[in-house]
Amino acid sequence: MRDNTLANIQLQKDDRIFIAGHSGMVGSALVRILKQKGFDNLILKTHKELDLLDQQKVRDFFAKERPEIVFLAAARVGGIEANRSKPYEFLYENLQIQNNVINSAFIEKTRSLVFLGSSCIYPRICPQPMKEEYLMTGPLEPTNEGYALAKIAGMKLLEFLDKEYGFTYLSVMPCNLYGTNDSFDPVNSHVLAGLVRRFSEAVESGDKQITLWGTGDARREFLHVNDMARAVLTLLENNVCCSNVNVGSGYDVSISELAKMIAERSGFQGKILWDHTKPDGMPRKCLDVSKLEELDFKPSYTLEKGIEEMIDYYYSFKGRGSKQ
Repeated sequence: MRDNTLANIQLQKDDRIFIAGHSGMVGSALVRILKQKGFDNLILKTHKELDLLDQQKVRDFFAKERPEIVFLAAARVGGIEANRSKPYEFLYENLQIQNNVINSAFIEKTRSLVFLGSSCIYPRICPQPMKEEYLMTGPLEPTNEGYALAKIAGMKLLEFLDKEYGFTYLSVMPCNLYGTNDSFDPVNSHVLAGLVRRFSEAVESGDKQITLWGTGDARREFLHVNDMARAVLTLLENNVCCSNVNVGSGYDVSISELAKMIAERSGFQGKILWDHTKPDGMPRKCLDVSKLEELDFKPSYTLEKGIEEMIDYYYSFKGRGSKQ
């Protein structure tokens, strides 16, 4: 076992960096910031080029490419309905991806690996704000249990690799993310993008009311994916490694407050109704971001600015220009 005081996760400009899941929202944000900072030796593979569910193909890829740094941002992701209706797929596929990539990185002596987790790993009823040490102190939220279990397993796999073999890693747990390359899919979108789509469609069709899931009382913390990428690079630049670190804005809003903000900025003037027969998910998810604050990290996006950008992005995504 290696003395962790000697571990170094800082990036070098000539490092061969593999970003698993580079076309997704999180992966593409990491690609953008790495390129902006002059890291040009990036290894990027589409799903067609490399199926991360295929153990042998992943092993062959690592043996051939020998990346020195790995960002594991690939995952099956989705909103509350997708997670609730497909728990087996979320658990199995994410376990398979993680196991294949992490084990291959270990076998091929990758210098370090950055694992992208999620704030949903914390207990359903958790003290707020949620500190890193609260992990595995209570039952998980049932609606996303499969995804959360997979992420916990990935974090533990890295922790045990470090404990037994001195493998250098960093696990980050982001809050609810949104931004460029987000999904507006009716089933698979996350809450902010899903609400942007719902309100924008209501404005386009002239609807006088809209019905949303749950009570609206659940509280969530949001961070633009560009700020998430900045936070990860800040941690690496400061050689924060061999640990789990929360990444978020440090404040939350209720879903009803979020809905009103999006309604106002999208131009929706109708009535908002709530379907109490649908689940809220975790009552509250707000991260303790003390470790990031100690490094003087602050988000560059306010939630208001981020919502306005997402509405514009939705219309651009739809091929209809800006919301104007």
